[in-house]
Amino acid sequence: MNSEQPIIVGLDIGTTKIAVIAGRKNEFNKLEILGFGRANSNGVKHGQVLNIDETIKAIKTALNECLASNPELKIREVYVGVAGHHIKSLQTRGDIVRQNTEEEITQKEIDQLIQDQYKTYIPAGDQIIDVIAQEFTVDNFQNIANPIGFGGVKVGANFHIITGDRNAIKNINRSVGKADLVTKDLVLQPLASSSAVMGQEDLESGVAIVDIGGGTTDLAIFYEGILKHTAVIPFAGENITNDIKTGLGVLRTQAEAMKVQFGSALANEAKSNAYITIPGLRGMPAKEISVKNLANIVQARMSEILDFVTYHLKQVGLDNKALNGGVVLTGGGSQLRHLIQLTEYVTGLPARIGLPTEHLAAGHIDELAKPTYSTCIGLILKGYDDYEHNRKQFEREFRKVEVPEGLKRTEGEPVLQDEDDGAVSEKEVGNRKGLQNFWSKFKDGLIDLFKEEEDKHL
Repeated sequence: MNSEQPIIVGLDIGTTKIAVIAGRKNEFNKLEILGFGRANSNGVKHGQVLNIDETIKAIKTALNECLASNPELKIREVYVGVAGHHIKSLQTRGDIVRQNTEEEITQKEIDQLIQDQYKTYIPAGDQIIDVIAQEFTVDNFQNIANPIGFGGVKVGANFHIITGDRNAIKNINRSVGKADLVTKDLVLQPLASSSAVMGQEDLESGVAIVDIGGGTTDLAIFYEGILKHTAVIPFAGENITNDIKTGLGVLRTQAEAMKVQFGSALANEAKSNAYITIPGLRGMPAKEISVKNLANIVQARMSEILDFVTYHLKQVGLDNKALNGGVVLTGGGSQLRHLIQLTEYVTGLPARIGLPTEHLAAGHIDELAKPTYSTCIGLILKGYDDYEHNRKQFEREFRKVEVPEGLKRTEGEPVLQDEDDGAVSEKEVGNRKGLQNFWSKFKDGLIDLFKEEEDKHL
């Protein structure tokens, strides 16, 4: 363990879950997870905090679970993910004329150029969340990735500015503050997810990150190493659950369980003679649900989400196979069966599942390497980016905190299997292993609900 690095904590306030993960980079520049906790989220809808009290309660539950997983931890400052319908983005241009043209361009001048963009006019009621520099120019030299060390009179850049509703952001900060935490920074969720699931080669080849969460689907498009576009699509996993609930006339919990257990994003792949039996309510007869009908509902909503992705790709002129890296699906919703095939069909681009193993150290439990935690792990990486570029103040007295046994992968764990793609390689998986009994209650509930009917009909 490298105790010369700070411990950074990511807090993902999602529509279906709130997660807290503490991490520190080791001597190999990989992320060691030092603490992990999660809780069901009840106060958040479509990525926005609507019930502050419920959100505070869930943050505290996740925080306490994280602290319980590693009693050596002390958590005060957190990097927080932000999403929701209110998120917008715009492109702008900024230039500065240098004071001392005899010297090389420094990081301080770049920081000043970025800071000036926070004065950009935006509609009343909004505030700037982040300013991301794209390609730079120095005098007559164009498309410079990093101008530090260059000489010149004028340095400028194109910027991608992300804005959000002031009140929505205030609700996030208030919830975090009342949970006795301090928001170190707010980070757009698709950018955090991108950090977790991509390497430099992905950025350069061109890739669209599609983070399918509970309340929103977040999109970030990169081309030639530059962030070209971000968007928040107002449909996600919860909409699929609601469609199943309405379309098949079942309870919400039953709809969610059916989606997870039997849902498929391709109706053609579903068995036409397979049925799920749902127990009747208060003496009512049991209901039989066609697996084919279930798949039709899931496919219809997922196709709509992917149509939005295609629309945004066309907006920035990056459809028609311009993205060699294709589409990377992450987030909890990416675990739907046959979603890769549907994505390739709708977008015309190659697709894969993005797991947050790119920057994770080996030997961690399987649970942490699920796409569900891409945003949270990406938030820690964003914190390290700030630390390494001296963007924020970090405490200098670093404590020695070890990875707890409960977050380590046990020896001799079998290789994970993927239904569609066969064995998942050790390298790709990054030594994942499930949390002991973490999902057992949930899984047992599903088994009790469906096992008898599945044996009977499937």
